[in-house]
Amino acid sequence: MDPSAVNPGRWRILAVLCLSLIVTGMDNLILNLALPRVQHDLAATGGELQWIIDAYTLAFGGLLLLAGGLGDRFGRKRMLLTGLVLILGFSLAAAYATSPAMLITMRAGMGVGGAFVMPATLSIIKHVFPAGEQAKAISVWAGSGAIGVPLGPVLGGLLLEHFWWGSVFLISVPVVLVAIVAAAVMVPESRNPKRTPLDLFGVLLSVAGLGVLVYGIIEGPRFGWTDARTLSALSAGTLFVAAFVWWERRTAHPMLSAALFRSPQFAGSAVAMFCVNFCLFGLLFVVTQYLQFVRGHGPLEAGVRLLPVLTAIIGAGLGGKLAERLGVRPVAVTGLVALIGSMLLMARADAGSEQVALWALALFGFTMGLVLPPCANAILAAAPEEQGGAASAVTDATLQVGGSLGIAVVGSVLTTAYREGLPELGGLPAPSAAAVHDSLGGAAEVASRIGGEAGGGLLSIASDAYVGALSDAMTAAAAVAVAGVLATLLLLPAGRPRPAAAAGPAEEAPAAPAFSPELLDRERNPVA
Repeated sequence: MDPSAVNPGRWRILAVLCLSLIVTGMDNLILNLALPRVQHDLAATGGELQWIIDAYTLAFGGLLLLAGGLGDRFGRKRMLLTGLVLILGFSLAAAYATSPAMLITMRAGMGVGGAFVMPATLSIIKHVFPAGEQAKAISVWAGSGAIGVPLGPVLGGLLLEHFWWGSVFLISVPVVLVAIVAAAVMVPESRNPKRTPLDLFGVLLSVAGLGVLVYGIIEGPRFGWTDARTLSALSAGTLFVAAFVWWERRTAHPMLSAALFRSPQFAGSAVAMFCVNFCLFGLLFVVTQYLQFVRGHGPLEAGVRLLPVLTAIIGAGLGGKLAERLGVRPVAVTGLVALIGSMLLMARADAGSEQVALWALALFGFTMGLVLPPCANAILAAAPEEQGGAASAVTDATLQVGGSLGIAVVGSVLTTAYREGLPELGGLPAPSAAAVHDSLGGAAEVASRIGGEAGGGLLSIASDAYVGALSDAMTAAAAVAVAGVLATLLLLPAGRPRPAAAAGPAEEAPAAPAFSPELLDRERNPVA
């Protein structure tokens, strides 16, 4: 990028993009603490509660590649604003939902908005920052994404202590309004200048592949991993994704460059990011229940205890610098080894003390910050400039599929081990015994109804079974991280990421203000 064309407001633009990313992260996590009240007020069944969460995940994961491709074709700023407006409208409607079906629909709409926002943020970073600053900018981007992990539960817990469950959706409204205005004023438009025809068949294959694959992962724990419905969905999703790769390598106007699918830099970075998000969502699924039911904390107290994850901000600053000096492979491998350590440390958590869990969260947060920025930068560097939106969507899809699979696999191991760890409960009525065997939350509900010493004894038994199951679940997550270390060592090339050759003429950036010392003096760079 010519220095005279560098956007002098790029760091302020980054602040707007980070704000949009934080909103998306909050929306993905903030509802979990409100589910008991949603169930009571809307008379939702267990299946409806599951889909209130999963509707967001399915819409978000299924539409990422479509949204990224549309951004490259019609404008990334336009897609960012579209996504923010959708999040705003559906959040307002979700806050006042009057039935489970309405809330599920609104959550799906929020997921559609998130799918448009996420790839747009990364692709705009690729457009407004010169190559020498992209790694630093992506480190800031990843650190801001980590803020949404504890911020959602903390704010959700605070609101639930004073307001109704719908208030958790309203917290993002003023933030989204600020982001919309700031993005409209400050963010420049960018798109593929060649205006190639939209790859409609590739769009259909990507939506079908990611949507069906995420659906199969979501339903695996419910139907069973060997159930015909689960196997059919997983097989169909995998075939659609394989067909998408085959088609993109042969069509004249692909959404993604064929060279991207042959790039070890792309494949190795994607594996590392997949492992991190697999462990992140698996860990959050386990630790939120541990803090609330085993340790007895309320929603706000449990949310505050997730704050150690903010060590990701430190890791993000360090990971980008180390990757510039040493290359992505040693940083990613070191991070994944630390990831194994955090999972094994969490496996040692017990009912008597939560210090081990807090240290595990801190180590994991640092690891997440260390790995994600250099790997995301490597994926973007492997893609041509004009396909920045689609490449960003691949990054986000990798994270989303990893997170969905993390919840599904870790949740399945946890549930199976928990049920096997419970003793016979012959003294309880059949419905109560079934609730205890279903989940630790069900056991806590039954224990509260029984009350007294007997209720406390039942909760203690269930908590011990859960802690044993937690150990098994975290050990399984560590095993996935071990496989990730081996795959990353095999796939990632040594040395620093190499930028991809452009697939065509260089992208024409919108006119930027002329470079001058006065502009630099007025520029306030938020990053040291």
